Amino acid sequence: MTTHVALTARAFNASGLVLADVKDKKLEQTINKLVSDWGGSFFLKMGVPWRSVIEDWKAKGRTVVQLTAYGENIQESNVMERIRSLQKDIIVIVGSQKVPDEFFSREVTDYNVAVGNQPHSECSSLAVFLDRFFEGQALSKTFENAKIEIIPQKHGKRTIRHSNP
Repeated sequence: MTTHVALTARAFNASGLVLADVKDKKLEQTINKLVSDWGGSFFLKMGVPWRSVIEDWKAKGRTVVQLTAYGENIQESNVMERIRSLQKDIIVIVGSQKVPDEFFSREVTDYNVAVGNQPHSECSSLAVFLDRFFEGQALSKTFENAKIEIIPQKHGKRTIRHSNP
């Protein structure tokens, strides 16, 4: 699941992924190869305690958003407009396991956002959130220095391989 969250984050214009409390060499290799082949930039930071990540982020005046089924409904509230209007860097928390109750507090998160108020996948909630945050523009992003590029077409699969990106 973590690899899929990273793929989703990158495809939808996130700058990187922080994998708190854990180091995963296979994930690191996968992300490094992905960026090398498909271009763009995407950082991966691992093994840092989640509390220090959040404390450092907030100390710099940045915004913390948690995606949770228990939050403000993304469709039925103006939460996205409020977050975008801040014009600050945000960190988005998605939990693949039961997250600590502290994540729901004001001390940890500035916004708890729900993509629907039913249980759902971390990948799907991240994709919907980032698509709404970037107002649909992330899907037309060009990834610089790509060795492989997909050529969109109605049928079939076509790619171009660049020798010197």
